[in-house]
Amino acid sequence: MEIQYQDKIIETKENVTIQELLKEEIEKSQYPVIGAIFNNEYVNLGYPIKQDGEIKLIDLSSKEGTKIYRRTIIYILEKAVEEVCPNKKIIVNYQLPNSMFCEIEQTEITEELIQKLDEKMRQIVKKDIPIKQVIMTRKQAEEFYQKNDISKGRLQLDQLDNQEIYMYYCEDYYNYCYGTIANRTGTTKNFEIIKYEDGFLVRYPSSDKPKQLPKLIETKKLAWALNEYDDIHKILNVNTVYKLNKAMEEGQIKDIIMLDEALHEKKIANIADKIAQNRKVKMILIAGPSSSGKTTFAQRLGIQLRINRIKPVTISVDNYFVERKETPRDKNGNLDFECIEAIDLELFNDHLTKLLNGEEIEMPEFDFHEGTKRYNGKKLKLEADQVLVIEGIHCLNDKLTSKIAKDQKYKIYISALTVLNMDRYNRISTTDTRLVRRIVRDYQFRGYDAKHTLASWHMVNNGEEKNIFPYQEEANSIFNTSLIYELGVLKGVVMPLLEEIKQQEPEYAEARRLINMLKYFETIPPEYVPTNSLLKEFLGGGDFKY
Repeated sequence: MEIQYQDKIIETKENVTIQELLKEEIEKSQYPVIGAIFNNEYVNLGYPIKQDGEIKLIDLSSKEGTKIYRRTIIYILEKAVEEVCPNKKIIVNYQLPNSMFCEIEQTEITEELIQKLDEKMRQIVKKDIPIKQVIMTRKQAEEFYQKNDISKGRLQLDQLDNQEIYMYYCEDYYNYCYGTIANRTGTTKNFEIIKYEDGFLVRYPSSDKPKQLPKLIETKKLAWALNEYDDIHKILNVNTVYKLNKAMEEGQIKDIIMLDEALHEKKIANIADKIAQNRKVKMILIAGPSSSGKTTFAQRLGIQLRINRIKPVTISVDNYFVERKETPRDKNGNLDFECIEAIDLELFNDHLTKLLNGEEIEMPEFDFHEGTKRYNGKKLKLEADQVLVIEGIHCLNDKLTSKIAKDQKYKIYISALTVLNMDRYNRISTTDTRLVRRIVRDYQFRGYDAKHTLASWHMVNNGEEKNIFPYQEEANSIFNTSLIYELGVLKGVVMPLLEEIKQQEPEYAEARRLINMLKYFETIPPEYVPTNSLLKEFLGGGDFKY
């Protein structure tokens, strides 16, 4: 067979693994290699080659490399828990910056237990044990589950009609992962376990510094928001895909949807009440990553503010860009519209100060075609019962509003902080939820196909990591825009769009990864979604204007 790697063609025999074929390249790589892309599909290094194709290696400096590393270290953690705490069930709850928050059912997490888990994990890593994927027929899988009485990976047997069931084995430990993991335990040498709240964090490197553990960043507000939603959905008994599907099958999904939407309304009302209680607040600043639902949130918050006799007045930061010739450039020499220096900060702060002092200003309107601000006679003066509402990627960064007193500002961070898990061991990425939303919105309202959205997603993420995530703990309130049922609704729209992407296209690997996640969801009819739901920002047909 002929295999293309970079700019050379390599001849090889059938069933040679990627690790065997590219042993030298893997060993001399600048960063640890943890997986590969073969013919535009994610695979691990133990993948046996059975046809001609192209290989791209995945190392820890890439986003997908970090994901594979994270899944693998969690798999090793689960094996360690089974050995250190027999008959105890681990719960992988949610993700925090470069770490995963976990608990062990009915177990007090002590420093002694943390040390035992750490030692056991390091033993497993040091032994560099193979992690093998075993394929069973449905009949074999049914006998396997009946004999072992376990829930590991059961979702694939209960929710799919495929004839092959997969399980990952490491010595006598077995479990399922909804995504590619490494083929050996020795690839995940860099990690840390620390006690956190009533559980513990498993920490791992980031793609920008793959050879070291990043400094621990306290994200207590973010953790609190995630924990609150996680607890509520456990009470509703819909904290896993299996339970969500069960609600659909048993005709209870409409109740789940109404409760989920009621939770959103209650949280928005609480934020509006807090703003109303602080009479000094004259400016509301809203920031969040792409596809978090900022537009709908701002309009729903506006309704709740009006109930509190506060009238919101919106100002768009986009009208305050510097002149095109003054726009900074990124390291590649391209115009960088996302950096805060692309905003005319002096003019913006001057206008804000005048408005808060009761003065009238003439609002600029930015001509994006010509790259200049224009003044068309649009005047604005803030009345006593009005507050400014400003939405933008830099709104949590005090540099944007540096001349405004802190007690006059109320900052809100919003994001789709997913708390739904595939099962107790495998979680759904918050980023994946936003990506699915964006694919649907781009298709519905912007005329972009899924291929376009996937191709540009890494640039979107880079901007968020630089301009939004570092400031999320500055927020006065965090609002979680995720809805426990949303992927079941979005599945019906996004699956056909993802399936249009052909295997020879680079975006195919990501498309297949999303398809393999979404296929476990029962489809929820879009007509079940209320017309004031935040989800309508992506589906269309809602009450609000966008």
